[in-house]
Parts: sequence; C-alpha cells; structure tokens
Amino acid sequence: MKTTKLLKLLSLAAALMLAPATIQAADNKPGTFTVGDKTFLLNGQPFVVKAAEVHYPRIPRPYWEHRIQMCKALGMNAVCIYIFWNIHEQREGEFDFTGNNDVAEFCRLAQKNGLYVIVRPGPYVCAEWEMGGLPWWLLKKKDIKLRERDPYFMERVKIFEQKVGEQLAPLTIQNGGPIIMVQVENEYGSYGEDKPYVSEIRDCLRGIYGKELELFQCDWSSNFEKNGLDDLTWTMDFGTGANIDQQFRRLGELRPNAPKMCSEFWSGWFDKWGARHETRPAKDMVAGMDEMLSKGISFSLYMTHGGTSFGHWAGANSPGFAPDVTSYDYDAPINEYGQATPKFWELRKMMEKYNDGKKLPNVPKAPMPIITVPKFELKEFAPFNRNHHLIPSVNPKTFEEMDLGWGMTYYVTALPEVPVQSILTLEAHDYAQVFIDDVYIGKIDRVKNEKSLSLPPVKKGQKLAILVEAMGRINFGRAIKDFKGIVGDVVINAEADEYGNEAAWTLKKWTMTPISDDYNKAVKAFDANMIPLSDGFAKRENGRGYYRGYFNLKKVGDTFLNFETWGKGQVYVNGHAMGRIWSIGPQQTLYVPGCWLKKGQNEVIVLDVVGPREPVVWGQAEPELNKLQLEKSNKHNAIGDKPDLNSATPVTVSGGSPAGATAAPGNGWQTFRFQAPQKGRYLAIEVLSTQKQGDRVAIAELYLQGQDGKRLSREPWKTKYANSEDEAGNHLGDKVFDLQESTYWQTEKGAAAPHLLVIDLGSVQTVTALEYLPRAEQGAPGSIKDFKVYLY
Repeated sequence: MKTTKLLKLLSLAAALMLAPATIQAADNKPGTFTVGDKTFLLNGQPFVVKAAEVHYPRIPRPYWEHRIQMCKALGMNAVCIYIFWNIHEQREGEFDFTGNNDVAEFCRLAQKNGLYVIVRPGPYVCAEWEMGGLPWWLLKKKDIKLRERDPYFMERVKIFEQKVGEQLAPLTIQNGGPIIMVQVENEYGSYGEDKPYVSEIRDCLRGIYGKELELFQCDWSSNFEKNGLDDLTWTMDFGTGANIDQQFRRLGELRPNAPKMCSEFWSGWFDKWGARHETRPAKDMVAGMDEMLSKGISFSLYMTHGGTSFGHWAGANSPGFAPDVTSYDYDAPINEYGQATPKFWELRKMMEKYNDGKKLPNVPKAPMPIITVPKFELKEFAPFNRNHHLIPSVNPKTFEEMDLGWGMTYYVTALPEVPVQSILTLEAHDYAQVFIDDVYIGKIDRVKNEKSLSLPPVKKGQKLAILVEAMGRINFGRAIKDFKGIVGDVVINAEADEYGNEAAWTLKKWTMTPISDDYNKAVKAFDANMIPLSDGFAKRENGRGYYRGYFNLKKVGDTFLNFETWGKGQVYVNGHAMGRIWSIGPQQTLYVPGCWLKKGQNEVIVLDVVGPREPVVWGQAEPELNKLQLEKSNKHNAIGDKPDLNSATPVTVSGGSPAGATAAPGNGWQTFRFQAPQKGRYLAIEVLSTQKQGDRVAIAELYLQGQDGKRLSREPWKTKYANSEDEAGNHLGDKVFDLQESTYWQTEKGAAAPHLLVIDLGSVQTVTALEYLPRAEQGAPGSIKDFKVYLY
C-alpha cells in the first residue's frame, strides 16, 4: 500500500516538473504588442525589445532551456528564432515538428523563463543554413523560380506556413502566449525588388496569425525601400561598429514617429572552409548596444548563441562558392557549447544598466562538464558500394534529378581513344575526384573555381569514374538555386595532330551510383563489407570509404573530437550526424554534446571521401576553430597576376580628371560615373590616399553599372590580384563583392600606398559607373580619397 502511494506521489511530482511550460502558457492572460509613437507598446506600455537570436536546430533539445536561461542572464527580454523550412519538411509533404524540431516547445520554454518570442518563418531565412532554409526538393522542378510568385513555389510556401501556424498561432500574445512579432520574408532587398511577392507572403502570414499580431520586415538601410510595405513595421540589419545614426537616418526621414529596431545586430561573423576564424571586438559590440538602448532603440543580437550546424545543414555563400564550416560559434557572447565568453561578461555588465534597477538573474550552471577522450584508432573499414542502385543515363544527372538531397555520386563512363594528353572539363558541384580504371588522376574543387584537369593518354574502353561530393547549397543571393552533382556536359579536348588541330569528345552513356549522407547507409556498408584496416584494403581504395571505431567513457560530458588527421567528409557519433570535416580548416574539431554520449562504449563513424593521413581521433577540452592546413596562402599577390599599368590610361570619371578621381568622406554609397562607357574584363582600383592620413585602405563593397544603368551581376567575379590584404583578419579582396556590407577588404598594417586591387569580372563587360561603399563604422575608417580606375 505504501509502495503504491509512493509511486503515485513520484508520478505526480514528475508530471508537475514537466507541466510548468504548458500550464503557464495556458494560464497567461491575452495581451497586446503594438506600435506606438516612436516606441513599441507591450500591453499599452512603452517597451524596448532586447532580443537574443538563437536557433533551436543548432542546439540539442536537452540543452534548450539552459541556452534560454543564459540569454535571460544577459538581460534579454525576448528570443528571436528562424523557422527552418527544410528541416521540418525534408521530403515533400512529410512534416516533422517533433524532437529537436519541436519549435512550439522551444517557445513554451522561453515563456516559462519569462522571455517573449519573435518568430521569423521565412520561407527563406539565410542563416548560413543549407539553401537558406529552402528545401532541396524544390529543385526537382528544374524551371522553378525561388522567392518569386512561381505557382508551385507559392503553393508549397503556403502549405508550409500553414503547418508552422498550426504549431505557433496558439502561442501568440493575443492568445496568452509569448510570440509578439512575426517577420515577413527575410532581407528581400538583397535578393530583388518584388513588392507583389512580399505582399503575398504578408497576406499568407496575416491569414494564419490574425490581424492583431505585429508583422515586420528586415533589410539593410541601403535597400529597405525596395520592398517596404506601408502596413508593416520596418527594421534595419547591421553589425558591430556600425554608425547607428546613419543606419536609421533614412527610416527617420520616411517614418519620423516609428519605433527604431535593429533586427539583426551582428555580434560576430560566420566561418568558411579555408579562411581564418572570424572575430569581432567585444567593446564595439557592447558600445553599439549601449548606444541603441540609451536612445530607446530595440534590437535582436545576432547571434547571442550560434550553436552548431549539425549534419549536412551548413550552407555556402556566394558569389563564387564559399561553403560554411560546421561550427556556428559566430564569436557570439555565448559560445558554441553554451558557455559564457569574455564578451558575455562585458555585455552583461552593460545590460544591467537597463534592467530597471534590478539585478540580473544568475548565470546558470552548464548542464554537462567538459571531458577529454584519449586517442583511439578507427580500426574497421568499409568501401563505398558502387554497385547498388545503378542509374543509366545518356547525360550525367544532377543529384536532384536522381532524388538525392545530400551525399555523393559516382559517375562512370567508357573513354574514347585519346592517344595524347588531354583536358577534361566539367562543372561539378562541389568537390570532384577523377579516376581512370580506379587510379586517382586529380580533383576539381568548386571552392577554387576549378573546372578542368589534365588526363594522360587513354585507350578506348578504359573506365572514367568521377566521385562528386556535395557540400551545402548556397544560402544567400540569386545563386540559391544551387543544383548538386555534375551540372552540364563532360568534355575532353585534345590536340589531334602536329598542326595543332583540336579534337573534342562530349562523353555520353553514364552510369551513376548515388550515395546518400545517411547514418543507416554507413551501417549497411559495414554489414555488407566490413574489413579490418590491418589487411590493407583501405590503402588499395586510396583511403576513401567509411571508418568505424569506439571509445569508452566512465562519465559523460561535452567534448571536442579532433579530426585534423582526416581528409574530408562527415562524422556520426552514436548515430547522430555531427557535421562536416575538412583538413584545410580552420575548424579541426567537432563539438559533441554530452547528452548524445553514454557511459561505456560509444561509436564513431567517419565518411572520408579523400582518406585520412592517420585514422585516429581524440577528444579535447577546447575546440580548434582557427587552424588552417592549406597548400598555399589565400592572398592574391602572385607577381604574375599583377598588371602593368604604367602605360595604361585611367578611366575619366565625371567631375574628375584623367589623372584620377576623389571620393568624399563619410558613410554611405558613392557613385562615380564615367565620361564614356568603358570595356574590359578586369577592373583595377589604385588607391593613392585615404581620408585620414595613416589609415589602412578599406572598401566594404563595389558594384559596376552596365550600359542600362543597372548593376552588373557579380556572380562570376573573383579577385585576381591585391598588393596588400589583411589575411589574419579575413579582410581579403573578395570581401568587396561578397554581398555583405559589414565586411571589407583592408590592407595590411604599415603597407605603403599606392594600393592596388584587381578583380576579374569573368568576361568582357561594358561599364558606365562604379559604386563604392566605405566601412559602415562611425567615421568610415580606411575610406579612400584619391584613386584611379582602370578597365582592361
């Protein structure tokens, strides 16, 4: 009898522990959140939004509440979240809002901890996330127009938003829930100008969440007018160090009585493979937030806690192809694994001034300790299975045409007789390795804009195999329509005789083997053909395949598994997809949450498309996010690429002279029109002086205008030469056309003028004007003064 009562009491206690989030949401009275005179109004009272951006899919669910409490301890009164369409609908029509996708529960946890919620449901979110949050299967309709009023796209968008609404509409403040605002699309001004499309997204969300819920848009100060709708709240996006008055100047002119809000105040920046880890000064971030709060300006700190792009969810940036690393640490105040950084403590000290005289909540204890794992070897090997699910086709198919979202594919065909050395040309998205009769010939890396390699003489019937691995789809700009695999013809070109006549072959009759990025696929490979490393089979496969090993724990905790001896691929721990690895860095470790480990034996599987130097792994107490292992420097200073401008004639700029032009001081875009149209493939800017003597030269963005006065596409642009680049700070030449106004090219400290930057436009262009943007910080440090422009 006593045992039965005890069990009942324990059951009741457990129920009460689980209940508060739901009970509080249900018991909370309906409220209001509206726009007042130069302020937001919460239940009729002035309210400054202090939001922390966090992303639920980048945090293991057992750690959600801890991360929310960390935001609360910073003095935040809200959390801001994206809704990631492609993680909720990974196959068309199959929706998942359970487990780590239970966004409604995340919102309830925020409310339980006294925080409001701002929801950003896209459909596009960017976030350095695979395809900006759009599902890959949209590309199975090859002619689809993304983020436009394409009938199929809009049909799927509305279905998705309705499904999200079923989860979140009951949680709006009008229903007693925590959600106070919902965003319409995301930074659309950086994509295009289409008010009818944005209006249709607004109408869709209005129909789901009701007329009373506050809807808003976010964009940059330079482009928000393109798509700003009269009935929506307008907010700005900008980063650490920005001139805040300048960012809100135009909004103040158009809507002098509107509240001001920075809906993305960038605390740091994201990392890409092959470049240094990005950081931003804490003092600049804190000073910017202090200034905003002192002026009653609302904000969302992007990111307050970045987390991890587990599995294949990290995206890629454009122009060109710049894939993002697995870590989304972002140099945020709360680091990737949920701990307070020095930036956190500096920010918390400032935020306490704006907490109505109350003491901020205590900083919560981390849910798990940090542990280390001794070095262990992965002793089991399984080759990729190239003989299953063979797909024949006259021409190579993209991944999407083969119904493959993520992973890799073997493309195989027979070669013609080519008795001399030849050139193989193809466009592979994203990393292709070429074999003839299973002998490795070379690689074609999209990151480096490679599209060809040399082949030795071959005989008719020899087997050509191309292994293509896909990385994340582009998440920003027009290039988000990013098909994977081989995306065109595969051609061999060779000199046919002693007179230099060329012969060309377009290769046909392919057989393809798609291999999905999937833990179960890896397990099946071991079940079918597991081979101990001791028999040397992995060496015969050049190391490419699956590796499996184990480590034992007496206690669990968070750790950072080191993969710097490995090549390139994916990692699974106890069945969880941990993310991508690539020896080039800068990230060499993967964060492994202790909630996904267990006492006793733990399994590690590595899918390595290149092969390791040594198949060993160990767990360390700190992450390694800034260790590059590159073949050569990222700098664009090869002397052979430097143009001889001594005899060249600079472009004459209207209002300038043949000797050059002069830029004005201060923030904001400047346009320099040419006296006559100019033709050329290469743009060279020679900076003779800066506005403040002794400054290092800095340029945030450049555009060129064509004959029609419109901006030319920068998609094919690449940096050809720069005589000075600050590589340590990632301020390389490509920053002037990376679509990001807060990043910039900067010369090295102490480098003497003149400074030369040369950009390859990809083809000969007719140009009528140059647009130039200095740095966004107060005073625009590094602004150019006297300069010359060349097109050749």
